[in-house]
Amino acid sequence: MPLELIADAPGHAILSPYEEPLLAPNEVRIKSLFSSVKHGTELRGFRADTPDASDRWDRELRLHRRGESTGDSFLHNLGNICLGVVTEVGTEVETLKIDDRVFAHLPIRETHTISATRLQKAPEDVSPQAIMYWDPADFALGAVRDGPVRLGDRVAVFGLGAIGLMVAQAARLCGARWVVAVDPIERRRAAALRHGADLALDPSEVDAGLQIKQLTDKTGADITFETSGSYRAFEDAIRSTCYAGTLVSTAYYHGDQGLRLAGEWHRNRIQVISSRACSEPLPQASWTFARIREESLALLVEGHLNADDLVDPIVPFAQAADAYHEINEHPERSIKLGIDHTQ
Repeated sequence: MPLELIADAPGHAILSPYEEPLLAPNEVRIKSLFSSVKHGTELRGFRADTPDASDRWDRELRLHRRGESTGDSFLHNLGNICLGVVTEVGTEVETLKIDDRVFAHLPIRETHTISATRLQKAPEDVSPQAIMYWDPADFALGAVRDGPVRLGDRVAVFGLGAIGLMVAQAARLCGARWVVAVDPIERRRAAALRHGADLALDPSEVDAGLQIKQLTDKTGADITFETSGSYRAFEDAIRSTCYAGTLVSTAYYHGDQGLRLAGEWHRNRIQVISSRACSEPLPQASWTFARIREESLALLVEGHLNADDLVDPIVPFAQAADAYHEINEHPERSIKLGIDHTQ
């Protein structure tokens, strides 16, 4: 039987067998070639340590119902995007054929049986790594548009996971004059420098706010982005932002770290924007999440956003469960986990 990566309990991943369903007329079956994980959002569910697990989200009121169980069983599929090759085609499918390379938002498993309408053909000569960055590029594009980043701006990016690394690149595309990247993880800082950041700071070694103010004629960054979900990074971003500047956050904050909105927040009139590209309606009426997704994919395909060395580590499918535990327990050893199903 084929295997899939699932969480069978909070903080625990296993490879589990599943049965192939019969192929419906409108479906295709694909064999997985490459998959990836969405670290921030996905690990929240894996750990079950946020209000998403304990306080039911009320879609109508758009708030968490404190203390109300979600009623969900824990078994969760793990994984975010999959690139595969079509191996079987339903009788009504006309858009795809056997051996087509396709991709979609799908969990990590050896095969997928899915409606043909949910799949996109993979562009020629585009790496699996670039396709894996389609999701973080969506939210990075949304963030720089929500800012917005303008020609000549000084930009600081706090948190250099997949979204943060895409924000740093996207800010440069928007015309940022100076981009500083901030993260305590060395491999992520090195990745930001490889992809165009002017400076990378370790906030565990230096006062990032002080450094950024001193390097910008005592002014600060015009726009700061916080993508990590760390309260400490949020505070550092506030301290780094110029008077009446903007802080854009793409993150989900949780835990009991606490947030100190001290003098910089009060005296400097910092504006904070919560950015989530898939929360509609978007601020600009002519833009939808579908348009965000189309544009972010085009930026990756055309090479304006580069992700070819940003899937790190890459492991064989047989090691997927161990690797998942590793990224959860040792985030300093990864940027974005990739699973190579061909190894």
